[in-house]
Amino acid sequence: MSTIQARLARGFDPVELRRIKRLWVRHSIAEDRRDIEGLVATLAPDCVYELVTTGQRWEGHAGARAFYSELFAAFPDNAFDLTEIVIGPQGVFEVARLTGTNLGPWAGAPPSGLAVDLEVLILFPWDPASDLFAGERIWIGRPVPTP
Repeated sequence: MSTIQARLARGFDPVELRRIKRLWVRHSIAEDRRDIEGLVATLAPDCVYELVTTGQRWEGHAGARAFYSELFAAFPDNAFDLTEIVIGPQGVFEVARLTGTNLGPWAGAPPSGLAVDLEVLILFPWDPASDLFAGERIWIGRPVPTP
């Protein structure tokens, strides 16, 4: 990954920003459909998925497939409700509410059988060389309070 100075120096090209947005939309639709191959098609071959809070990483397309296979098995009813989004030349940053029921192992933890309602923050770094995402950096936030 490039230095922060190099990422900050990237210009704002409206055509590139539209490509980034369209790719993020494709990625989101594929995730809603549980379409792992559709998700992988939005990722650079050397992509990295990282749960920042635990340090766990999945690398390359095989890693992305493993990440999504485990996620979809662990939370078969998962739903991501977008609450914030920023699209720029460095990629996409989103905040979403993740809801679902933990029915399978996830990130090294056994299934709890409990409903989850969490805020998640996700960075989709843009790889301008491939015009694809370089993976995802995911922060699991606090539980969303119930009214």
